Amino acid sequence: MSVEQLITEKLTAALSPSHLEVINESHNHHVPPNSETHFKVIITSASFEGKRLIGRHRAVNEALSDEFANGLHALSMHTFTPEEWAEESNVPDSPKCKG
Repeated sequence: MSVEQLITEKLTAALSPSHLEVINESHNHHVPPNSETHFKVIITSASFEGKRLIGRHRAVNEALSDEFANGLHALSMHTFTPEEWAEESNVPDSPKCKG
């Protein structure tokens, strides 16, 4: 199973998102071809209600602790409650780190 699939499954199980995008951005970094080390996650979950940004990020990091221990190097997180996502579904592009 790919790292992208593992991230999707684990975040779905842990946070029951109403919206989830897992984007492999490894190609934007200085890594070997077909790497799965750098990801962007856009996640909307009711479980984020009442949580500050740090709490939301901790929940995502906790769900993916095994992936971080096994080669996941970087994770850009954009976390929203359903209400926030309905108001602002615009996520900035990630910077190009390569070249």
